[in-house]
Amino acid sequence: MSPYDLIRRPVVSEKNTMLMESGQYTFEVMPNATKQQVKQAVEQIFNVQVVAVNTINVSSRESNKRVRTRQGARRIEGRTAGWKKAIVKLAPGQRIEIFEGL
Repeated sequence: MSPYDLIRRPVVSEKNTMLMESGQYTFEVMPNATKQQVKQAVEQIFNVQVVAVNTINVSSRESNKRVRTRQGARRIEGRTAGWKKAIVKLAPGQRIEIFEGL
């Protein structure tokens, strides 16, 4: 499996922006990815040294959403998809440049 297939996207939020200041970056990864695979993928893609990896399975949630259609407003019930999140801590002094300025 390619490292680019393993890491799906970076997760950008207010909390994750605060974590970036301490050298921690958050990614959405494949559900079957291990910590070692995530570490190797981040090191290969961004050319940095990874100190630690924490993974979290984000569970799916039920959602009732109101949707407007041509016939009027109605409720649509469904579930949001679950996903896996990895928080990667880099060695002191290292940064991932692609996240700068977000």
